[in-house]
Order: sequence, then C-alpha cells, then structure tokens
Amino acid sequence: MALVKPGVRAQSAYTLSAPPARRKLNQNESPWDVPPELKREVLAAAAAAQWQRYPEFAPPELLEALAARYGWVADGVLVGNGSNELIQATLAVTLAAGDVVVAPAPTFSLYRLLAGVMGARYRPVPFGPGFEYDVDALIDAAVREGARVVVLNSPNNPTGSALPEGAVERVLDETGALLVCDEAYQEFGGPTALPLLARHSRLVVLRTFSKALGMAGLRFGLALAHPAVAREIAKAKLPYNVNVVTLAAATAALRHGPALEARTRGIIEIRERFVSRLAVLPGLTAYPSAANFVLIKCHALPAAEVFRRLLTDHGILVRDVSAGTDLAQCLRISIGTEEDMEAVAGALVEILHAER
Repeated sequence: MALVKPGVRAQSAYTLSAPPARRKLNQNESPWDVPPELKREVLAAAAAAQWQRYPEFAPPELLEALAARYGWVADGVLVGNGSNELIQATLAVTLAAGDVVVAPAPTFSLYRLLAGVMGARYRPVPFGPGFEYDVDALIDAAVREGARVVVLNSPNNPTGSALPEGAVERVLDETGALLVCDEAYQEFGGPTALPLLARHSRLVVLRTFSKALGMAGLRFGLALAHPAVAREIAKAKLPYNVNVVTLAAATAALRHGPALEARTRGIIEIRERFVSRLAVLPGLTAYPSAANFVLIKCHALPAAEVFRRLLTDHGILVRDVSAGTDLAQCLRISIGTEEDMEAVAGALVEILHAER
C-alpha cells in the first residue's frame, strides 16, 4: 500500500452494509417502484437497442428534454452514472493538490472523500442552531481560505436543511469560488439555484433521478452548467458512462413526469404528518426537513440503542448517523409509505415509553 497516496490511505471508503428488514428506511429511496407501464416502455426500448453497440454519450433528444425540464440549454447539460459521478468529475477538473473545498458540516461524506483523494484541503463549516445554514460563516470561510470550490447540498443530507432564499447568489457574489449546488433532494423542498445559471458561469447544479423519480437502481444523474464549463467537466467523465437501459429509463421518466411528480407530492405530505407525530414525542428532537427523510436526536436513550430496537423488535431499518461529526445521538429516517411511517412512529412511542 506504500504506492497509494497518503491522502487516499487517510480516507474511509464510502460503503454501506444494510441488514435485511421488513421496512427499509435507511437510504432515502422512494417507497414505490417505478410504475409498471413505465417499466414496460423502458424494457421495450432496451430490447430494441443493439447491445453490441456502444451507447451514445447522450442522445440529443434526451439532452433537449432535460434542458426543457430544468429550464436550461442542452449544451450545458451533462449526464452521468448517477450524480455522484458528476460530483467526482466536477471536482476532478477544478481541484489541484492543496486547493481548498468549503462545505457545511455535517453533509454528504463523498465531498470530503473525493477532496482527499485529489489532494485538496477540505474545510467544513458547522451549521447554526437546529442545523440551519450559516451562510455568513460559509462565505467567511471561503474568502479566508481562498476556496476554489464551495459545495452546498440543499436540502442537505443528513440534516434536511434547505438553503435560505438568496444564499446561492450571495456566495457567488461574495466569493470567487466555483459553487457546486447538489440538489439531489430539491424536488422535496427548498429553493433551487437553476434560475441563476443564466447569470453565473461559476455555478454547477446537480440533479438525480434516484430520489424523487425513484430510479436509484438505474443510476442516472445530470449536471447543469455554463456550456463552456460543461465542456471542461466532460473531460473527466468516463466514455459511454450511461448504458442503453438507463438512457431509455431517463427518457421514459421525462414522459411520465406528471405521475412521478404526484408521487413526490405524496411523500411531502407523508413527511409533514410524520414530523408532526414526532414533534409531540418526549425523549427526542425531530429537526425540520425539506427532504425525503427526517433527522432525529435521541435524548431518552442512546441512538444506537433506539436503532437496535427499531430493527430487532420492529423490523425497521433506519440510518444510524450518530458516529458522524456534529451528529451525536442522531438517526436519519427515510420517508416511506404512510403505513411505514405509522409503524415507525408507533415503534418510537413504544421504545421511549418503555424507558420512562
């Protein structure tokens, strides 16, 4: 291992081992599979494709449809094998050894991991009380450190925090950094940076079909940026990075937009009812969320014990994030079906009541 860069050896790989459970609420996935009619369309298109041929880098019709959906221009759209690939590509073309990346803390761990692999310096900026974005502190850190990149995940994973209105424009106006807005969960709440693309070439907005569109198993994401910036990011993408099945699925998903958007509205409604249930439970704090998950802090029992009882006694798998920086005694609970969330709320009542 001596030939591997020290900065890489110092990182922990992104992994997840999930035990089987009746209710899987640990990865912020959609509770519903893709509709059968959409699956039939995708499979028919895949069957008609020539599998011995490489896929197009991105079919022009798909790029035009994506541009129309997100209100941007087709030559400013890049598609990838999930938005994670595009995070990697964006950082790869901007960061050299010693460059600084500023991001809120806690946030998606992949930003820190990739910055370390590339030899950059990662500077986390704590959230304010209640995991609210501290925009002033982020700007101060970016200016002080001469940050080359600022990454903002909104709504933020794992806290559910959404950026306040005007925050993205402030970061662009008051720093010289490339601003990467990871909007993997934006369909569930909070403002979007998309309208700013026309005025700011230092902005990259990332979207995914894994969350609101329910296609986590197919791995499709996109980046939207000024066309000149998109051309540079494309240099770090692997060739033929999106397969014919996923390209067909993305195309079909855009045709079925209204039905999938109705599902998103349903998840938001379930989330709001679930948060209201948690708000009256003694022994925990449920933080406001604009995403398809809720972060809770356990007071009556250690988070690890609540996690264990949810799984072993009730068959409910959530995400134990309590080992993370600034997340002591916290669990993250994905929003599932109405039945799922009733089961979680009931289980938490039972677990916390037994402790009293």
